[in-house]
Amino acid sequence: MTVLDPIERAINDIRDGRPVVVVDDENRENEGDIIFAAARATPSLLAFTIRHTSGVICVSMPGEALDRLGLPLMVADNRERLRTAYTISVDARDGVTTGISAADRAKTIRTLCDSATEPYELVRPGHVFPLRYREGGVLARRGHTEAAVDLARLAGLTPAGALAEVVNDDGTMKRLPELREFCDEHDLALVSIEQLAEFRRRTERMVNRVAETRLPNRHGMWRAYGYSSALDGGEHLALVYGDLEDGENVLVRAHSECLTGDVLGSLRCDCGVQLDNAMSMIAEEGRGVVVYLRGHEGRGIGLLAKLRAYSLQDTGSDTVDANLELGLPVDAREFSNAGQILSDLGVKSVRLLTNNPAKLRGMDGYGVKVLGREPMPVAMNPYNERYLTAKRDRLGHDIGQEPPGGAMTREIGGRTAPGAPDVPGTPGTWDAAAVPGASDVPAAPGVRGGREDA
Repeated sequence: MTVLDPIERAINDIRDGRPVVVVDDENRENEGDIIFAAARATPSLLAFTIRHTSGVICVSMPGEALDRLGLPLMVADNRERLRTAYTISVDARDGVTTGISAADRAKTIRTLCDSATEPYELVRPGHVFPLRYREGGVLARRGHTEAAVDLARLAGLTPAGALAEVVNDDGTMKRLPELREFCDEHDLALVSIEQLAEFRRRTERMVNRVAETRLPNRHGMWRAYGYSSALDGGEHLALVYGDLEDGENVLVRAHSECLTGDVLGSLRCDCGVQLDNAMSMIAEEGRGVVVYLRGHEGRGIGLLAKLRAYSLQDTGSDTVDANLELGLPVDAREFSNAGQILSDLGVKSVRLLTNNPAKLRGMDGYGVKVLGREPMPVAMNPYNERYLTAKRDRLGHDIGQEPPGGAMTREIGGRTAPGAPDVPGTPGTWDAAAVPGASDVPAAPGVRGGREDA
């Protein structure tokens, strides 16, 4: 049985003034909230919500609306675990008694989201807790605060949503199986924040083309297209080689930014070599696209965190465990920008240049059909062998198997070197004498540090 309902049902229910239940990730709060459009608040809806939740009723609203009403954050230094942005609590000034009843709180919620409300029409503190929505919604922060506003906006209503956490009779939080039973009992839609994020990625235009120019490099002449993204606030690049014609069966590389590999020629990864090989393969094909995705450093954890992870790898952790030991996700990358950029370029179907099968799933749903995957050459050297082995064994990358005797071919800077010498020292430990110049790693003529002379 499918546990979750279609997101379209939830949007329709919100539009009709019905509540829905929204669950987040089990590694976040792992709880479900009753959510309904603030503009549709009624005494009966509040009574139902109060009865089945903790009773703490919040209203999520965009920052500009809260600023207009003069509602500052509750504290300047937010130390709450998930940084939930509570403002000062409020009651409606008129039409309420003590402020705590279902009717009073319904009145306060409607007053809050009414664009005609003036700051003096709210008293503070009160019994309703406004929350400051993060721009970008669930695409920027996977929180119920953002889900409430996104659902109201998608339903065509005032972008404000009321929410409260669903609890059991003993006061404990309901988890997913209990939430499914609760929703079935009360005929409510049950959806997840991830469903909502995926729906927005599929249905909204998140990238904007802002620049276009020629870019010659040693592989030939490319057209460079610069994009800004509302999804992550980042700037991304598409390099187009040749005429894409009808946009069918286009060879594509979706490449994650890697400063250390792409620019500095680091041998701790194979990113720079993969980028160079991809451009070479596309040029040989005669047409294709490289989508260069910014903000993907270290599989999305950022440059400084990646350097910290490298330090842990030097002491024996692999690339997966190092991220986890830092309390960071194994892979935080988002490939929606690539799909939307390709769609903007008129690409309809692609063959992806990648050894990572997960990229095929990450590209679906944007009007671009993935026909298949073209494997990339494995750029293994003594410094990245453990990294690539972990990618193969723990992340599911298709990079081949180590032949008996450990004689896997090393490919450095475009040149194949069977049996490149091992780095002195224990596995996973740097030997300083072997690092300067990487003199023990053979390089092809005209190549310094794995990159060809410009």
